[in-house]
Amino acid sequence: MALLGEVSEFLFLEAELADANAYDEWLALWDDQCTYWVPCNLDDYDPTKHVSIIYDDRARLEERCFRLTTGGAHSQEPRSKVSRVVGNIRVVNPNGEDGTVEVTARTIMVELRLGRKSLYAARCHYTLWRSPSGFKLRRKKVMLLDADERLGNMTFLI
Repeated sequence: MALLGEVSEFLFLEAELADANAYDEWLALWDDQCTYWVPCNLDDYDPTKHVSIIYDDRARLEERCFRLTTGGAHSQEPRSKVSRVVGNIRVVNPNGEDGTVEVTARTIMVELRLGRKSLYAARCHYTLWRSPSGFKLRRKKVMLLDADERLGNMTFLI
């Protein structure tokens, strides 16, 4: 149960930093070799051969955060207000390859922008690696409940 508590605190922190637009601190949670993937239409396919809502490596994540912090993401003027809840956290493989921990969770997120509320629900899969300074995200896959529906501007971090 101690591992579940550590993992839960890490996922809560990741959500809190994203909600607070604390992008430097949020990026610090990611490993240098990482993938942030939000599939489109289907939950599982080869993202190098099909369109994804988001399919970022470390460099693309840094670009995304740079645009969000410097005003380069014009579609985020004014910036979205976001609040998310992370729950149903389960450690599905505590002993993955290279010392990783595989985790699943559910996320509900509300975005408020220009007087309009949008609700997003997702099943998430995380691969965490325990570094000397604590967990790092190696992989985050966000499977939106409505990934096969028309979606609005999703420039913010989901």
